[in-house]
Amino acid sequence: MRNNKILIFFLFISTLSFSQTNPNPSPIIYICDASGSMWGQMQGKTKMGIATDVLSNSVSKLPDNQKVGLVAYGHRKKGDCQDVEFLIDVESGSKSQIEQSLKGIKPLGMTPLAYSASQVIDKLRQTKMKATIILVTDGIESCKGNICDVVTAAKKEGIDFRMHIIGFGLKESETEQLKCAAKAADGKYFDAADAEGLSEVLNEATAATVDDPKGNFSVYAIKNGKPIDAYVEAFQYGTKKSMSIGRTYKDTALLYLPSGKYELLVKPLEDSDVSPISIPVIQNTDGNAGHQTVSFDSGKMDVTTTNNGEGWDVLVKILENGSGKVAASGRTYGKTKSFDLNPGTYDISFQAMRVDCLSDVVTQEDIVVDGGKTAKVEYDFRTGEAMIGVKSSKGLVDASVKVMDAVSKKTVANNRTYTSSTSNPKKFILCAGEYEVSVTGLGEFKGKSSTFKMTINTGQTFEKMLEF
Repeated sequence: MRNNKILIFFLFISTLSFSQTNPNPSPIIYICDASGSMWGQMQGKTKMGIATDVLSNSVSKLPDNQKVGLVAYGHRKKGDCQDVEFLIDVESGSKSQIEQSLKGIKPLGMTPLAYSASQVIDKLRQTKMKATIILVTDGIESCKGNICDVVTAAKKEGIDFRMHIIGFGLKESETEQLKCAAKAADGKYFDAADAEGLSEVLNEATAATVDDPKGNFSVYAIKNGKPIDAYVEAFQYGTKKSMSIGRTYKDTALLYLPSGKYELLVKPLEDSDVSPISIPVIQNTDGNAGHQTVSFDSGKMDVTTTNNGEGWDVLVKILENGSGKVAASGRTYGKTKSFDLNPGTYDISFQAMRVDCLSDVVTQEDIVVDGGKTAKVEYDFRTGEAMIGVKSSKGLVDASVKVMDAVSKKTVANNRTYTSSTSNPKKFILCAGEYEVSVTGLGEFKGKSSTFKMTINTGQTFEKMLEF
């Protein structure tokens, strides 16, 4: 989520900056789903509870001069397709009232998406007001309306608004009408699968208001021929000055770019290590919309790490062959770890957790990753165990234990036995090989010591209990 959070941060800062420089920003009207399905559970909470928390938090971050309104549907009468209520009037409401009203909503009825949109649009028609409308729904139309038709007709009439629609836990097959409505309203359709996703897209929707210029440059990103979610940022050409930020959501990112020359930075999201692409573009001066399709090629590297054939937690670092530059890194946790990479040749380093060897890191070289294909890499650490303890006639003895490579005399492991049966004898997991062990007493046994040699064989246990 790191890339997503960076994106949301920039969007929120840009909204805050714009609202603070604009003394009269147009209102934002939230339409909240309060149909019966909002009692559904997600992450241990009701969807209504999640929506209330996330929406309250998002609204609280808005500048003080931002006017807000709240509309709910389906919360008063079961089976009523006209159960739509203006809970907070946009001309007199406050941010604090939004939170209070949301807490009082009890999900109950239908999902009249078209009718709720038409009621808000009628309000704009009567007041001659322009506004940003943000609709959050966990279900599709249940009252035979068509929100896309409502929005399209209102736009043809000349009513000035922008509508974003957030589908909260919807299936792809349920989104066609909602995407149509958002597009017709110069807005965006967002998918939110959980609380974190809802927070991210709600902040992004709140950032793209009706006061912003209408997008005139579209960016579509594909990877191996399929649409992907990607971060898009436009910089003034030859500088680091950011001019516009967007996100494709496996669809199209729409930016506003005045006439001029820009550099687009496009980076795949979705847990990808594919490198960003920078593209110089020129926005037309005749008012026509511009477009850029950005194509990424990538391959997969599936890394499986084991210890004596059993799944083992290992730190993995993938390096560009030749340059040594880190292309990706991660941790296997004893399972196959998949990396999404640019096609190329790589070296891989492995550092096993809880294993002591003369060299902490082992490598494999010249692993080829081809676009659209998966390279499978396996590494098995070959280790044995050493159980080293110290006792006396009085019981277990606290002592330090140093394990050295028998040839180089380099220290491989250091630890301590203490006087507990859970740690004495002390277990060491070591790569197969020859070792020299030095044991030094502590406490009342300070000054006593002993050394011995041991051979560690793969899959076997060496045991030694010294007596002081």
